[in-house]
Order: sequence, then structure tokens, then C-alpha cells
Amino acid sequence: MFRGISVEKIQRASRRELLGWAMFDFANSSYTTVIITVVFCIIFPRIVVGDGPEYRLGNLLWSTSLSISYLVVLLSAPILGAIMDYTGSKKKFLFGSYLLTVIATAALFFVAPGSIVLGMFLIILSNIGFSYSESFVSSFLPDLGPPEDLGKISGYAWSLGYFGGLISTAIVIFGLNAGVYTVENFSNLRLVGPVTGLFFLLAAIPTFLWVNERTIHRPLPENESYFTLGFKRLKKTFMDIRDYEDLIILLASFFFAYAGLSIVIAFTFIYGDQVIKWSRLTQMLMFILTQFTAAGGALLFGIIQDKWRAKQTFILTLLLWIISVSLIYGVVDVTAFLNNLTGTSLKAEHVFLAVGCIAGLGLGSTQSACRAMVGLFSPNTKSGEFFGLWSFTGRLSSIVGLMGLGLLQVIFGLQKAILVCSVFFFIAVVIVLFVDEERGRAGAREHAGE
Repeated sequence: MFRGISVEKIQRASRRELLGWAMFDFANSSYTTVIITVVFCIIFPRIVVGDGPEYRLGNLLWSTSLSISYLVVLLSAPILGAIMDYTGSKKKFLFGSYLLTVIATAALFFVAPGSIVLGMFLIILSNIGFSYSESFVSSFLPDLGPPEDLGKISGYAWSLGYFGGLISTAIVIFGLNAGVYTVENFSNLRLVGPVTGLFFLLAAIPTFLWVNERTIHRPLPENESYFTLGFKRLKKTFMDIRDYEDLIILLASFFFAYAGLSIVIAFTFIYGDQVIKWSRLTQMLMFILTQFTAAGGALLFGIIQDKWRAKQTFILTLLLWIISVSLIYGVVDVTAFLNNLTGTSLKAEHVFLAVGCIAGLGLGSTQSACRAMVGLFSPNTKSGEFFGLWSFTGRLSSIVGLMGLGLLQVIFGLQKAILVCSVFFFIAVVIVLFVDEERGRAGAREHAGE
């Protein structure tokens, strides 16, 4: 298809292929849940760095490790996306990033108390692989169904991902007793990486068996290398950037949204551990309940997005985050107010749990809604490149968010620093108001086949 010629309606992929694609979300959620959000994020400051009771250095080094990994990804993902679009090698790139994540995650076995440099190195390496894979697998989305189905498809996969996170974390916590963060229990804690890596390795196999490579391989032009080719394709996209105005506005909004989300993903359980001082039971309940609310939210908002509008759905999830973060900051005062109002004796950890469950509705839906919108605004021959830009934006925003929080919590403490999330989400709402969804879809159709 070429510019100016109508594009044939994309048929929805088979159920097996959709399941195969969604299984990668199921698999990679083991990494982001166990390593980044729930377990290893506590092991690192508590056991590996061990600078309690406030763990400010440990928290800062954790933020720094994630930020370095995101810096590498943001500098390379758009170029790699352009290369795999041209060469028709999405599955090969995805497979490489998958192996990198699995191997580096399993190698966390060798990180002992005091092994700060090794721990940071392996977190950087594994998160680079994970971030690449998140971008590469998303580039398959525009070919899996017509535009009116992308929200449901994306939401279905993201929803399935939370069950992968739930199962893998349950295996780690209950099978390894990894909820006990002490040096005496380190023989169990060091197995967290290998078990997570094995889960990712096995659960992603259906993706490589069932998902089809639809991009067409083109031979490398004479006197060109893959990287010069990637740079040229990326340069052309930037030269034509006015034709993708709404995608750029969307990515600007996503920049601030993901800055807030990256903090939530990396610091929620650290916040519960260090600020709320929650019990192990509340920690377990937070993990289990938020996995269900996040899965339900991703699926529900995916359906709403296709029946309503993608833009409005994205805004709704951001407003949910602004309210949730504000309540998390004031959870002690909110708890006292509720106790005075109802005559109960709630603890702050109980209210934190309730707010966390509400926030969970937006955890997957915000990212899923934006991913679907990027798919709507992407020409069929530039999906890898555009999802590379999506990854670039997300990783750059993660650096800003995580380093911003890391530095602010050193100065003000973690509780006050968390308010920066609300600021990020509010800015994201203001920016996305300028997106014209129909204009963005039309731009994608106009450049189809280039």
C-alpha cells in the first residue's frame, strides 16, 4: 500500500496468535513484579546495601541503577526499531532481548550482602533486556487486529500479565520464603533471581511458537550498515514529524505519565516498608489484591477505550492516579479522619492497602491505553520504529522520575518526595488534551506502506 491509496482493513489475528502475543506480557511481568516492584527492590537497599533505618543511599542507588539502564535503552531503542522494521526481524530482536533478561536475572544469584556494584550491574543489564523486549513485543500490536480492536487486545495482554506477576511472585514468596528480608534468610533470597529467570524463560515460549513475523525482510543496500540504515530511517521520521503531530503530543504526555508510573512501580513496596511500616500480611494482601485490580482495570479500560475514546480513557486513568497519590501521601491524616468519622480503629497500613487497590485499577490501564494509541497512530511499516520512540520516551521519563524522587527523598524523605508523582500526572493530563485522535489515525493511514 502506498500513500494516498486506501489501506485494506487489517483482519484480527487468530486466537492462538493473540494468546501467544499476550503470553509475553504474562512472562515478562515476572521480572517487573518480582525484581522491580515487590521483592528484589527491598532486598537491594535492605540486604545488599544495608544502610538502614531509612535506606536513603540504598534507595538512591536503586534509582540510579534503573536510570542507567533506561539511558542505554532510550539511546538505542528507536534505532533498533527502525532496523527491525526494515529487515523484518522483530522476532529475532525480541528473542535476543528475552535471553538477555533471563540470563542477567538468573545471575542475581551471585549478588551477596555488600556486592553493591555487581547488584547494580545485573539490575542494569536485566532491565535493559526487559525494556527492549517490552518495546519489541509491542511493535507486533498494529498487525494483530483492526484499529477498533487494539484497545481490547492490548488490555487483554496487559491483564494476563498481572496473573503472570501474581503466580511468579507467589512462587518466590511462598516457595522460597522470600518475604523475610533478613541476612539469616539470604540463602533463600538469593534464589529469587534464578527462579524468576526460569519462569520468564518457560512462560514466553508460546510467543515464539505462535506469533507470526509479518514484516518483510529487505536486503541491506550497498555500502550501508544496519546502524546507518537505522539512523537514516529515524532521520526521515523526524523530518516528517509534522505528519505525526498527535503521536508527538501523545508521547509528550506519556513522558510525564510514565515518570509518575515509574516511581509507583519501583517504590510502592519500598514506601510501604519504610514509611507505612506495614506488616508482612498487609504486604502480601497489597500484592495479591493489586494484581487482581490491575488485571481487571487493564481489561475493563481496554474495552472502554474501544467503545468510548482512547484519549478520554487515558485521561480517566491519569485522574485516578492524581487522587490515589494524594491519598497515599496523606494516608496518616486520612486514617485519623476515617477513625473519627466512623468510630473505628483502622491503621494507616489498612487505608494504604485500600488506596493501593484503587490505584491498581490504573496501573496497567494507563500503559495499555497509551500503547494502543501508539498502535493507532503508527503506519504499518513503522510500528517497530514508533514503538522504539515510545520506549525512548518511557525510559527517558523513568530517568527523570526515578532520579528526581531519589534526590528528593534524600533531602525531604520518601513521604514528601512521593508527591512529585501527582505533579507529573497532572502535567500529562494537560498535554494530552491537545491530541486529536482522528487526525492521528488519518496520519497513520496516509503513510501506510512507506
